[in-house]
This record gives sequence, structure tokens and C-alpha cells, in this order.
Amino acid sequence: MDQRASKPRWPLAAFILSAAFAPLALQAQSYGDDSDVEDTGPIDETSRLWFVEFNSAPATEGTSARSLNAEHETFRAAAATERLNYVERYSYSTLWNGVSVEINPDDVAKLRRLAGVKAIYPVMTFTPPKASTQPGIELVTAIKQTGADIAQNTLGLTGEGVKVAIMDTGIDYDHPALGGCFGPGCRVFTGWDFVGDAFNADDTSPTYNPVAVPDAFPDDCNGHGTHVAGIVGANGTIRGVAPKVSFGAYRVFGCDGSTTSEIMLEAMERALADGMDILNMSIGAPYQWPQYPTAAAASRLVNKGMIVVTSIGNSGANGLYSASAPGVGKNVIGTASFDNTDVLLPAFTISPDNKQIGWTGATGAATTPTSGSFPMSRTGTVASTADACTATGAPAPGSLTGTVVLIRRGTCGFAEKAANAQAAGAAGVVLYNNAPGFINPTVVGAVPIVIPVVAITAAEGAIIDSRLAAGAVTMTWTTGQVSIPNPTGNLISSFSSYGMSPDLSLKPDIGAPGGSINSTYPLEKGGNANISGTSMASPHVAGAAALLKQYKPNVAAGKVRDIFQNSADPKVWGGNPALGFLDNVHRQGAGMVDIDDSILATTSITPAKLSLGEGEAGPTLHELAVKNTARFPVTYNVSYVNALSTGGTITPSFFASDASVTFDQSTVTIPARGEICLKATITPATQPVNGQYGGYIVLTPVDGGRVYRVPFAGFVGDYQGIQVLTPTANGFPWLAKLAGGTYTRQTAAATYTMQGDDTPFFLAHFDHQSSRFQMTVTEIKTDKDGVKKRGRNWHKIVDEKYFGRSATPTGFFAFAWDGTTFAGQGQTFTVPDGEYVVTISVLRALGDASNPAHTETWESPSVILDRP
Repeated sequence: MDQRASKPRWPLAAFILSAAFAPLALQAQSYGDDSDVEDTGPIDETSRLWFVEFNSAPATEGTSARSLNAEHETFRAAAATERLNYVERYSYSTLWNGVSVEINPDDVAKLRRLAGVKAIYPVMTFTPPKASTQPGIELVTAIKQTGADIAQNTLGLTGEGVKVAIMDTGIDYDHPALGGCFGPGCRVFTGWDFVGDAFNADDTSPTYNPVAVPDAFPDDCNGHGTHVAGIVGANGTIRGVAPKVSFGAYRVFGCDGSTTSEIMLEAMERALADGMDILNMSIGAPYQWPQYPTAAAASRLVNKGMIVVTSIGNSGANGLYSASAPGVGKNVIGTASFDNTDVLLPAFTISPDNKQIGWTGATGAATTPTSGSFPMSRTGTVASTADACTATGAPAPGSLTGTVVLIRRGTCGFAEKAANAQAAGAAGVVLYNNAPGFINPTVVGAVPIVIPVVAITAAEGAIIDSRLAAGAVTMTWTTGQVSIPNPTGNLISSFSSYGMSPDLSLKPDIGAPGGSINSTYPLEKGGNANISGTSMASPHVAGAAALLKQYKPNVAAGKVRDIFQNSADPKVWGGNPALGFLDNVHRQGAGMVDIDDSILATTSITPAKLSLGEGEAGPTLHELAVKNTARFPVTYNVSYVNALSTGGTITPSFFASDASVTFDQSTVTIPARGEICLKATITPATQPVNGQYGGYIVLTPVDGGRVYRVPFAGFVGDYQGIQVLTPTANGFPWLAKLAGGTYTRQTAAATYTMQGDDTPFFLAHFDHQSSRFQMTVTEIKTDKDGVKKRGRNWHKIVDEKYFGRSATPTGFFAFAWDGTTFAGQGQTFTVPDGEYVVTISVLRALGDASNPAHTETWESPSVILDRP
């Protein structure tokens, strides 16, 4: 959680466009809860766990079990021959053909060059978002945002008979809203626990435990999965989107900590074997290509008839192209998050009228009391930019004794503000935002915080500040709760990830409420809780799919996304809603899912989204099949509207778009139960260079009724204009030495004994995804005159396709060289002692390997191998 000042929402007057393509902002706007990119020094993103893909397609695409088994055995034999020190963790053949392994970074080079290895991918870890438990219920407002209430109350749909798989932390099947039991005849009728309570894949955690202990009871001791299941189909005091679906619970998390994408893949195969209709995966690996194993496997599930809905990720603060796998999968419904329109919060009251103030608790603070009254104080005003920060004047010791102090967000961290207030004698802290929206602060730091700390909105903070300016104010902790309008309701959540996919596919596909959702929670943890994340948006769409499938039992799994996209409702940009610009298509997809309109739609448009690719080719013609299933003809006016464009990669800027669309007809009439072809010519946006643009083709009925849309998105100019090996403040790429867990940069020739850790390491930052990444070795010879010349080519250390990008501006991947190279599968070489240079070569995303302009290279200082 970002503890610094949020970037302010800009007023209307700030947007004076001096030119057609003036940027609307210099950097990403923050509205509400934000998790900004941290840039505190080099961050090692190198994995120790890897997927190893074999050459043949998996069983779902026709490869025989005999052939698949033979490939797996060939790999194991080759690894044994090479004396590769690794641990095989999982083996796959149904949806994806390969294994996952744990291996020392020094040995990854050997892994890459084994015969039969098609590709390797890092195994990613995931941690579910934390909840704040509350005594009330507020899923009802989110249900109204999507039209699920109309589908339930007017159309009588409940999802009955539809089987929904929840891959998550399990489900508290004792919860009465989720059926109260587990097994045949229960709502949670099947499932499996793949990991056990103690499992935790986070190797930085004190409770790290990578040993999975599976069992047959996928109960939930974390809460995230129960929350997700409740959004899909709770049926009790809390009521979900499809309150009579049946559940399969596929538990991939322990009670605390993280899981891995390898366990996800295993669970996906089991959900297929169990015959589930819909799979919800509120989990994802950011910055990956659609070829990533979980994305490829998820697409194959759809081909086998299962509707797959996933979260698109919570990496919005980490910039563009941050959408997650499996959400970037070709056939998968990747879901963005919009903020709830209302938020139910625990409350304290203030004098003189007992006005309720809703709050969220700070992580790392003392438990918030439910009774007791205290005088309030303040350390600044609504104009303070560094309230209670050490550098600008911490409150004096004793100056806050016995009071609950009001402190404005900004400049320094929440932990510093709380520690300073505590040192001054405060009995509690009320933090208030400096921008619209809610914050969920953490006060974990060097000083333990032993007083309660809560956070409120900027508007509520201003009310308290004005009362304190006029006189004394008393606050009282209570057991009550208050429902308050969310200032960012119906806007994209600040955490929601940007697309597009690195192959320029339009992602995310659609959006749903995910910011501040109150849903079911394990009974032992209070029974309900509030959580924010695209994790909460995805089950809204999964529940919508269940209602649609109940209404249309024979709907093809691959058509569900099209139906939802045609009827979705795009929303305005959260950076400044008053301007009326539509938010980026590559962040909201088709817009907010509209469940009742989707179910009752009598018009369909195919394709339902247009991924336009690179703009350098100029205008492109697209044929849209517009079908009418009604018993009467319909006539539509045809138009388009642009959404905002973005520039940059990790830090986006925003631009008005000059893309345009022309049509072969401005009005179309589709006969009863007929179909016509609408031709649309889309001229790409011209600014910003290397940016993304998008918009919507709109069909508006001439006599009123439902509007249908097709989102489109593309890249401005030449996609290979995005640099991958962008120089960073740390000067990557590096030749490095590793000692005591620390890398030291070598700026000149360096000698390596190739013993232990004394091997060459190459550190590289990838500012964007790349189509291919290679490292090659060239010998350096010294002639009799002392002149150094290039000698023999010693082939490759690394050759990987579909390489992901770094998560942060300072993130890096480390590649070790063990002194061995390869020229192809099975052709390996031990490089003798001598002097060499290593060349890193990166083919930019979707680049042409025959075009030198599409390839970036970096050459290392001399690497001298001198084995004892």
C-alpha cells in the first residue's frame, strides 16, 4: 500500500488543450485506494520455479497419452544425463504439456537447452488481497450496478443447475449463505484441497512452507475464496449474482500467504475432469503473454466447453501491459474492476450531533475499540501537504495526550505519521485522504503502533477539521456502521490493471464491481467482510455467466464473452469524470457488464471486439456481422466514440484521441431473424507515439431500446518503437558477481573461477515484453601485436520466446552462466577457459527478426573464464 501522498485529481480548469494531442496528464492519476510503483532500489524478480513446456500439444488437442508420457520420460532422462540438480514439482498433460520444477538460478541455463524442451516460463506467486471485517452488508449496491437484481427479480433467474468452480482459498461450506454443508446434495458439492492449511509459497514470509499436503476437504481458513463464492452465488442475508448455483471448491491457497501458478494449472485440469460449467479464477500473473501456461490452458478449457472468467489483475499502478495471465488468454474473459457505488463501513460518531463517520482500519495498528469517547485534536488543516511528518515538524511530546488526532495524508508514510502521533501521547489516529476515494493504510514500520489508527475520506476529514476549527469535538467509538456514497463509484478502480496484452489483443474484456465489495466470509472470521480487487469483479461476471447459461442452456462457452461485450456500458475516465471522456478501452474493455441487457439481447455483433494491432499500416477495414434474432426488423443508427489514449509504459499519460471510423452505411436495418454485414474502416490515432488508443462502434436503435457496442483498441504507430532494454537509474544491463546474496556490477573485464557462486551473472531490466530474448557468447582473441579481435562464436546461453516485462522501474532479472552453451536441442558445448563477451539480444514485441531495427543488443565487458 502506498503511504505517500496520492496524486491529486485535477480540476476541469487544468485541462486546457493547446493542441489537438496535448496530454491530459503527465502521469497516471490516482483516485481512491492506490498502490503506486515503489522505486526504492533494484528489485530482483528472478524465479527459482519454472514451467518447462515440451514440444507436443496436450491431450485436449489430440496428442496420445503414450506420446505425452514418452516426452516426459525423455525430459527426465536428458536431465539425468546432464546431471541437472532439480526437483520436479508437478506434471501436466491434459491442458498443457510439461512439468514445473524448482532449480537453482545457476542451473537454469542447463534446463533451457535440454532436448525436448520447447520453452520455459517463470512460475509466479500470488497473494490474495486482505479483508476488513464488518458487521453489515453492502453487496446489494454492486448487484444493482450490473443489473443482476433485474435478472433475479424480473426475469426470475438464479443460476440453478449451473456448476461454478471457484479456484481460490477454498469455500467455507458451513456458511449458511453457501449451503451449510459439503458433498453430494450440498451447494458446494465437490472440490479438492491441493495444498493444506500450512502451505505458503511466499519465500519472504516467516511462515514460508512450500510443501503441499492435499486432502479432500477444501474448507477456507483464509476468507478470499468464500468472499468470491458469495459474490457469485450467496443465498442468505447476503445475496450474490446467481444465488442458486452449485459450487466446486478448488483450494490452491493455505490459510495465509501465497500460492503459485503451477498449482493453479493442476486445479484447472481437475475442474475439467469434474465437468464444471464455469470456472472463476480471481488470481493472475501480471506482465505475461497469452502463451503463458495458465493462459494457454484456460483458453483450452473454453475450447472444451467451459466458460472461464478471471481477474485481469491489481497492477494498475505498475502501468500499461500489466494485465495478468490467465486473463490475457485468447478465449478467456479477463475482468477489470469498477468501484462500488456505496460502501458500508464501521463508524465512530462526532459531536455535537453524533454524526457517523465511516472508517477503514490500518494494518499494523492496535485493534479498533467499539466503545469509549475521546476529545479530538488536529496537527494540520485541509491545506497541509505534510501533516505530522518528521521533516516538517512532528507534534511535540505530550501535545496530543489523551486525544484522537486528525491527520491528513501526504508526503510521508502513514507509519511515520502514526508513530509521531503516538509519541506525542495520542490515544488514536484518524487519517484522512487528500484525494477523493478511500484508503486502506498500513502503519507497519520501525515503531510498533499500539494505538488504534483508522482512515476516512477527504470529505469526512474536512468536516471534522471544520468542526475542530470552530471548537471542541468529541469522538466516540461505536459498534455501528454507516453506508456512504463512494466518490469513485462506477469509475475504474485505481488498482485495476491496464492492457493491452503484449500481442496487442484487446484486454481486459469487460468490467464489473470490485472496489469495496462486502460479501460472505468464514463464520469464524465474522461471516462477512469487505475486500477490494479485480478478484471481486471476476465473480460478478462468473455469476452473470451462470444466469445467462440458465436462460440459454446451449450457449457456447466461446460466445459468452461476445454477448456480454455487445451489451456492456463504458464508463467515464476517473482522472476527471466531469470532462466526460470515456476511460481507456485497454483498461475497462467493453465497460461495465450489463446482465439483464445481455440476457435479453436480440441483436449480436461479431466480432464483439476489434484488436487493431499496429497503426503504421494506416486505415483497416473490418466486416461486422450484425444479427437480429427478434421476430421483427430493427433499425440502428451507426456511429462511433473515442476513449482516451495513453502514452508511456510503466507510467501512463493520457491524451484525447483522433482515431476515426467510417461506415459503408450510416443506418442499418436488419430483417427479422436476419443478418447484415456492416463495414467499418478504422483510421488509427496519430498521437501519442508508441501509445494505445481505442473507442467504441455504437449501434443505437432509431426508436429507442438497447444500444449495442463493439470496443476497439490499437497501438499508435510502430509497435517496435517501444524500447525494451531501457536504461534505468541503476544502469542495467550489468555484468555482475554474486557474493553473500548481493550482486556487484563489473564495469570492466572480470575473471571468474566458475566455482560456487563465482560465475558470471547478467542482470537486465525489461521495460516491455519481448518476443524473443537471447544471450550469445563470442570468443575474444589477442593477436601477436596485442590487438583484441573477435574469434569463434560459442553459440547461446539463453534463447526464450515470449518474455515478460519487469514489474517496476528498477526491477531486474538475473541470468547465470555456467560456462556451457548450446546451438540447438541436444547440441551443447563446454566453453574453455579464455576471454569472451556476452551479447544480450532482444527482439521487440511482435518484431520481425529479419529487421535489424526490431532488435536491441547489449554487449558485456570481457568475461574471463579461469577455472582452477
